Amino acid sequence: MIQAVSEGQYNIGMTGITIKEDRKQKVDFSDPYMRSQQFMLVRGDEKRFTDAKSFAAFKEGLIGAQPGTTPFYTAVYEVLDGNEQNPRIKTFETFGATVQALKTGDVDLVLTDGTAGKGYVDASNGGLKLIGDPLGTEDFGFIFQKGSDLVAPINAAIASLKADGTFEALNKKWFLDYKMGQ
Repeated sequence: MIQAVSEGQYNIGMTGITIKEDRKQKVDFSDPYMRSQQFMLVRGDEKRFTDAKSFAAFKEGLIGAQPGTTPFYTAVYEVLDGNEQNPRIKTFETFGATVQALKTGDVDLVLTDGTAGKGYVDASNGGLKLIGDPLGTEDFGFIFQKGSDLVAPINAAIASLKADGTFEALNKKWFLDYKMGQ
């Protein structure tokens, strides 16, 4: 998405993109519209590890992740040894595929935003759970081609939606109250 927007294929991109300094070299970001904390998503019966430190010590443990995403880099640099080629990281094309691999036992851990993770846990009927403390905080923003004149009006809209409570109401509706599959 970042490459496509930076090349002008799209005017705007919004797919849970973390605002990071190195990405600002390719695209312009809006102000943050959402703050996320990453947690460890595991099967409901997981007892071999309880946090990032004990997972790192569990040498047979595998992490499912999408290459190039913040959870991938958190897995590499915060949970494991800093080696992006570490064979303990199994890569998948989509986040949904990582969760499916977790459910089937092909991996032991997936890093996820706490709110999304709660949704997966609530829908799993005990099949999944979140463990450990947050592994970092990240802000999400919309992305634009460098110099885009869309940044200012989008930032104004974000400010307005925060000020009037709309963002808070939408977050509550879709991330706290919403029950997947119902």
